[in-house]
Amino acid sequence: MSIHQPLPIKKQSTPFVYATSVSVSMTDDVEMLISKNAPVAVGVSGGKDSQAAAIATFKHLDAVGHSGPRILIHADLGSVEWDDSFRICQELAHHLECDLVVVRRKAGGLMERWESRWLSSKTRYEMLSTVTLVPCWSTPDMRFCTSEQKTHVIVAELKRRFKGQQIINVTGVRREESRNRARMPIADMEATGRILSWRPIIDLSVGEVFKLIDGSGLHPHPAYRIFGMSRVSCRFCIMSNLSDLTAASAQPESHNLYRKMVQLEIDSGFAFQGARWLGDVAPHLLTAEMRGDHWLAKSKAARRVAIEKQITKPMLYVKGWPTRMLTDEEAGILCDVRNSVTELYGFASRHLTVDSIHQRYADLLDEKDRKVRLLA
Repeated sequence: MSIHQPLPIKKQSTPFVYATSVSVSMTDDVEMLISKNAPVAVGVSGGKDSQAAAIATFKHLDAVGHSGPRILIHADLGSVEWDDSFRICQELAHHLECDLVVVRRKAGGLMERWESRWLSSKTRYEMLSTVTLVPCWSTPDMRFCTSEQKTHVIVAELKRRFKGQQIINVTGVRREESRNRARMPIADMEATGRILSWRPIIDLSVGEVFKLIDGSGLHPHPAYRIFGMSRVSCRFCIMSNLSDLTAASAQPESHNLYRKMVQLEIDSGFAFQGARWLGDVAPHLLTAEMRGDHWLAKSKAARRVAIEKQITKPMLYVKGWPTRMLTDEEAGILCDVRNSVTELYGFASRHLTVDSIHQRYADLLDEKDRKVRLLA
């Protein structure tokens, strides 16, 4: 299909695909903003889905005569990214003849975020600002790696760059990827009414994605066909399966990052993926000392879990605040738990007696009440 011919537009959940093209998923809201020549920004990571989304989006915009601004925008995650990811984004921008805008979180990349989160978790525990020790890693249910490192910085840049305008923010999300993404809409507007998130390839299969990239004359990230990865985001992703983690660890460019991440497992006593320890994926890349320390960290983690099982749900904080005062029995349990965890980790914890725990809860409840009154 010529670049001047429109891609077939679909408004239903089942994509309509011609043999020689790939469809884009569409809603009336997206169609209206395109007709008004609204700015279009495609978030690109170097992975196949964002690459395919950019190609499909630009072909459609050309076909319907869109003359508004278009950019690719890449959120740089720092040391966790593959060496080739930025090159793939640059080649894509050159192919599409548009600017590539690069944004970064001012406080550092994702590895720095994980490390600072551990320091924060340690400090909060020592001050009894949290009842249990909080993991340092992002998780599938708590993906601050995406929200903080990508979404927030991209949206902020788009609002700054296109002041006062409504903007179409394109992502390469596909329903085939997960149950959560299977429920996502084709498009939705953020609360401010400024950013319309559009997922034009949401119903494409992985085969259609690669077909679209190959048909454009571009090449997908080498991590897919050379390294043997099924997904390309961070070198070691919280969503990666064991096969992908193993393939990533086989690449020399990943070795320093691998050791740094395993060191954080050692320091924190938290596995990278819940029950899966990154240090178990490629232990031959670790020094003998690190392998020993990693074994101790796993033992420490098991001990911490057993200790913290004594804590009941009513003793926990909700949104950072206690919900009520503890009974003497509960305070005694928490006292034993905090002393055991503090000794296990070598923390400099405060509030290690029943009386000081009662006082800390009382102080936090008073502070919570003051904040509520100020907002009333």
